[in-house]
Amino acid sequence: MPRIIHARLDSRTEKLLLDLERRLGWNDSKIIREGIKVLDSLLVSRGPRRIHGLGRFRSGIPDLGSNKAHLEGFGR
Repeated sequence: MPRIIHARLDSRTEKLLLDLERRLGWNDSKIIREGIKVLDSLLVSRGPRRIHGLGRFRSGIPDLGSNKAHLEGFGR
């Protein structure tokens, strides 16, 4: 069974909705459905967060930039 959602729109958002309806020829339900899909595609992946490039450098030490033991005395 489809889910029904009620939303209160401020005047600016209502104007945007009316403009999208006019430009696209869609009803408000379709605009909301497509907007949710677009928002989902823009969000960061749901996988675990990782440090990019971790362990991919010449030193061969996989935790060189994140382990405090390796950073002792660095910058002095």
